[in-house]
Amino acid sequence: MLNRFTKLALGIALPLVLLTAGPAAAEIREHQLKFASANNKGHPQVTGMEKFAELVNEKSGGKIEVKLFPGGTLGGDVQTVSALQGGVVEMTVLNAGILANNVKQFGVVDLPFLFNSGEEADKVMDGPFGQSLLKLLPDTGLVGLGYWELGFRNLTNNRHPVTKLDDIKGLKIRTIQSPIPLELFNTLGANAVPLPYTELYTALETGTVDGQENPAANILNAKFYEVQKYMTLTRHQYNPQIVLVSKKFWDGLNDEEKAVLQSAATEARDFQRKVSREQDAKAIEEIKKTGMEISELSPEETQKLRDAVKPVIEKFSAEIGTETVQALFKEIAAARGQ
Repeated sequence: MLNRFTKLALGIALPLVLLTAGPAAAEIREHQLKFASANNKGHPQVTGMEKFAELVNEKSGGKIEVKLFPGGTLGGDVQTVSALQGGVVEMTVLNAGILANNVKQFGVVDLPFLFNSGEEADKVMDGPFGQSLLKLLPDTGLVGLGYWELGFRNLTNNRHPVTKLDDIKGLKIRTIQSPIPLELFNTLGANAVPLPYTELYTALETGTVDGQENPAANILNAKFYEVQKYMTLTRHQYNPQIVLVSKKFWDGLNDEEKAVLQSAATEARDFQRKVSREQDAKAIEEIKKTGMEISELSPEETQKLRDAVKPVIEKFSAEIGTETVQALFKEIAAARGQ
């Protein structure tokens, strides 16, 4: 009886299943990785993580298991980044701007009033500009697999409605642990207080801070409506989120295993963004039902905010690097067809 290799040598047809069964699946080894995030189950961020874990399981034939740790159970964002660099945690997803503490160029995505829509941000972050930022990460012990979405941030507080720029003055506002949001709210007249997301609810409840700023889905998911009375749809900043892998872990993977994680992150990205945008609109309606008073700024007051933060953009453009900032604005103009 002729064996398989003799048949191949003689040009005898083999069953299709034998010809298509390449070595890739066999190359994937068993791995278990921890994927951490600050948001709670039910948030679009965690929904994306769940989709990613499902896709990795499917694409790896069950050999790579992704264990999810939402809700800050492994620490706040800054702490988790350190854990990735040390190889203690394998993956996380967080606001890309937080990485300004590691790579100054990432601060550019925290600049206020950059994007007009999520779709516009997609074109920029998925394009050459976003990819150029990812290339800066390996030297810091991190690997980026792409960008998901947190969305447009809005302001809440427990003291009074904010319907104009002057209403922000004097409010103690929690911001993420990143330089630009701190400078942004100090410039608007608030007292900015950097705190990990995992500590925010308690800080609001105890009055350590008067307010905070986050997308509507976060405000609903974290139940900030229980400790905040007023919300203003400022949409002052858009947060792309970045999916990160520990370089120590990544370097131990072979090409097939890396391809599984990259493919799953990209596929989950499109799903996560869709969920995020659907939930943003729904979240605002749900927040209204909780009794929170929701205000919108007039176009004139929005312009006052934009004018007020121009010095922030100028200051940090110089610190980040004019070349990086100019490249970003060029891509935004292209995304708008200008």
